[in-house]
Amino acid sequence: MPPSPPVASDLPRTLGALRRSPAGAPDRVLRSVKEEVRQNLIARLRTSEPIFPGVVGYDESVVPQLVNALLARHHFILLGLRGQAKSRILRALSSLLDDVIPVVEGSEVNDNPYAPISRFARTLLGEAGEDTPIAWVGRDARYVEKLATPDVTIADIIGDVDPIRAARGGHVLSDELTMHYGMLPRANRGLFALNELPDLAGKVQVGLFNIMQEGDVQIKGYPVRLPLDVLLCFTANPEDYTARGKIITPLKDRIGSEITTHYPDTVDLGMQITAQEAWTDRGLLPVRIPDFVAEVIERVAFEARIDKRIDRRSGVSQRMPISLMEGVVSNAERRAIRLGEREVVPRLSDLYAALPAITGKIELEYEGELVGAASIARELIRRAAEATFRGRAGGVNTDAPVMWFDEGSALQVADDVDTAAMHQAFGTVPGLLGVVHHVGLAREGDSATAVAACELVLEALVARRKISRSDTGHYGRAHPEPRRRPDQDLFGGGLSA
Repeated sequence: MPPSPPVASDLPRTLGALRRSPAGAPDRVLRSVKEEVRQNLIARLRTSEPIFPGVVGYDESVVPQLVNALLARHHFILLGLRGQAKSRILRALSSLLDDVIPVVEGSEVNDNPYAPISRFARTLLGEAGEDTPIAWVGRDARYVEKLATPDVTIADIIGDVDPIRAARGGHVLSDELTMHYGMLPRANRGLFALNELPDLAGKVQVGLFNIMQEGDVQIKGYPVRLPLDVLLCFTANPEDYTARGKIITPLKDRIGSEITTHYPDTVDLGMQITAQEAWTDRGLLPVRIPDFVAEVIERVAFEARIDKRIDRRSGVSQRMPISLMEGVVSNAERRAIRLGEREVVPRLSDLYAALPAITGKIELEYEGELVGAASIARELIRRAAEATFRGRAGGVNTDAPVMWFDEGSALQVADDVDTAAMHQAFGTVPGLLGVVHHVGLAREGDSATAVAACELVLEALVARRKISRSDTGHYGRAHPEPRRRPDQDLFGGGLSA
């Protein structure tokens, strides 16, 4: 989201100056935050500006629903699994607020100088009148976000009586000046986002009723009304949100719009998100990622989302391909630095080196636990490679390489061998380099991409059970004999790199 602009020095600093200034027009200062967001959203729609810059894949689904909710001035909730940009969307909402708004200086709840709600502001206005000092609050300071956890209390969200403040000021406990305001009152005239709403204790959920329906809160049972002006936004996992006992029905009924997020619908959209979010520009050596390698990385997540051994209720976050991309580039960068290569070009073998980026982001069902996360991750890589090769190469003939392996030849592929040696090794496999050039996976003279493309072909053949691959990167016949000749355990019939 864009940062708040610096507060201009020529903005009025007293109530009297504010009333005489164009910035103090009552129709602007007195409008609610929901109306403010609505008007700024309408202005953005008229100019065709992106509503939520950086949020990819929601233009035809989530964004229109969210725009409708904001135009309707609704409190809303985003329902979705982890890694679906829910928090990013909420934080981007602050860009729909005004650059700055005037508040009574010293107010803890952003009191509107024309309509104060706190005892402090009302007293100050009564004593200072037109000389009441005015402060200006930027849009970023008007966005308050809280992660809901079971230990969050009413005092955290709404507020509580502060005995120390009462003692120091000589006030009785029921005096409004003894109140310590929680996060919600401090978000007055702004946005309050509550992540993982179902994790909030039931009694705290009840505490949100009044602010959503009547627009006010009460603190510690004392008859203190605070007619807050706030736009409430929530997030939740669909499984928790619809489960009995996790969300109080009257609270659910008060949420104006329920918007469901989702993972990218296509691999291309996923690749756009990963390219946008992953840190690949390392600054030391130029990084060149073959497009088919990026596709395989993205397809790993797509394959994981349909694998029955992986818990679909937990989901496979979009952070997986992002982390995997960063891990792959890191392994390729390590190789390039150690071998003195001039550029970083990831290969398929780098995906196996980056397995922790996969295993750490999948929750397994019982069947998956029996197999193990690492084994499933390797299978996901092979399936992703096969899908990528099938989509790009179609029915290209790979009989020559398969026959070479069937005859007992083998190939050891390692992620720490330089490009020239790997290219030479792949050249010993009949027809392999011809396949990658024939289908356009690599151009003549581009050895680095050709090496990555050869690994793609081999991984696809492993997935089709035409050849085999060990966890150490040894490619051989589909059903290898118990014993192999020592010279076949190296690169292409004895070639060593």
